[in-house]
Amino acid sequence: MTSISAVLPAFNEEELIGATAEAMAETLASLSDDYEVIVVNDGSRDRTREVVDALSATNSHVRCVSHAINRGYGDALKTGFSAAAKDLIFFTDGDRQFDVSEISRFIPEIDQADMVIGYRSPRRDPAIRLVYAWGWRLLVTILFGYTARDIDCAFKLFRKAVWQRVQVHSGVATFSAEFLVKARRCGFRIVELPVRHLPRTAGRPTGGNPRVILRAFRDIIKLRLRLDPCPQNIGAGPEHSKVNPVDHGHSRVS
Repeated sequence: MTSISAVLPAFNEEELIGATAEAMAETLASLSDDYEVIVVNDGSRDRTREVVDALSATNSHVRCVSHAINRGYGDALKTGFSAAAKDLIFFTDGDRQFDVSEISRFIPEIDQADMVIGYRSPRRDPAIRLVYAWGWRLLVTILFGYTARDIDCAFKLFRKAVWQRVQVHSGVATFSAEFLVKARRCGFRIVELPVRHLPRTAGRPTGGNPRVILRAFRDIIKLRLRLDPCPQNIGAGPEHSKVNPVDHGHSRVS
């Protein structure tokens, strides 16, 4: 039976997070009896926590983990992944720019892979953000080789054993790049699939903030200079015995 934790990072998403978490729970319930939805409230100043708590009161599969202050996207994901109790971990954003039901296409692929990651097709963002994304992907490819078609796509499914082995230090915009670079470095098998990307209907994105962009470029250079070797698969617990990474040198992109 599929055992899966879904992680939804949220910062000031009171208008959307309830519907997103509810849709996520309904989708997972149709796929497995062994699931949980973890909303990481990253120091929101609105009613994000209250909205999720109200949903938790009616659905025991949904729970909220909160940061007292806003710590950033990467730290929110770290908190959620570390809190996950199931064999598989899935994450997407709380802003409803993805159709969470598409996870049903990802789960069968995980039988032959360690990570199944999405790429937005097409990407529904302003032109300037598309330019930023193109430059970011180019830089990461120059520094580390091919990493992913859409590095920061917030629609990824992976085995818990991957997170337990890969050590990610970035807590901000470089999180996804570091996670994927190190997963490939450890030889984990990656499959890429297209996912629909929907226009944002509420809330404010932060990825186009110039300060966030400058910090991301700084941090990716630091990562290149201080890239850790893949940690040995020693004493990692029983989950790791289910995954035997093999470096195929490429990933399948559908």
